[in-house]
Amino acid sequence: MALILCIETGTDICSVGIVNNGELISLRESDSGRDHAKKVAVFTDELLRENDIDPQQIDAIAVGEGPGSYTGLRIGVSFAKGLSYGLSKPLIAVSSLAALTAVAIEDHKAGIIDIEDWDSALLCPMIDARRMEVYTQVFDSNANPLNSISAEVVDENTLSDYRSKCKNFVIFGSGAAKCAEVLGAELINITPSVRGMATIAEQKFTNGDFVDVAYFEPYYLKDFVVTTSKKKLL
Repeated sequence: MALILCIETGTDICSVGIVNNGELISLRESDSGRDHAKKVAVFTDELLRENDIDPQQIDAIAVGEGPGSYTGLRIGVSFAKGLSYGLSKPLIAVSSLAALTAVAIEDHKAGIIDIEDWDSALLCPMIDARRMEVYTQVFDSNANPLNSISAEVVDENTLSDYRSKCKNFVIFGSGAAKCAEVLGAELINITPSVRGMATIAEQKFTNGDFVDVAYFEPYYLKDFVVTTSKKKLL
């Protein structure tokens, strides 16, 4: 059981929260744009003050490791590494796609979103990476990953093996809306939040699954499938 400061800045949303024994007890979020460099420090200070927590009482720092925005990830990870080093506290890295999936599962359990055939549904978080490109991964309804994180140029064949295996292929995240029609998938409104990091960060703390502050880098994953142009060169 631990008191963990969680940070997620990999998209347009800046999210900071405090997790106590696997439960989120306080949260600050903003979706007003990529002003994360200012907000992440302000949100952290506000949360600590409002909950009367001395920084030394924190047991660990958890940060969304990506994939996501290069600038956003660097801001969040740099801030988290600075706190971890300055406070001599361990650093925990959490997959941003796994955290996004955890938010979807939490919202379904709370009745906020309604998904048919939940037990057999496949969940596919998508983080926008410009044009028809996304960072993505497929999970079952219990948050177990079914494949590796990948960078995809989305077309009608993307993830077809998984889409054909279930009645309900559910997509969500900042890159999902532009892909819903192409994939014929169910689109739900789920946004990145440290809410999804709570249980994951607690489990990693219990297991001693920490990253090296000196060498840890965000998971940028800018590796898209390249196709040959059909246009003839003169």
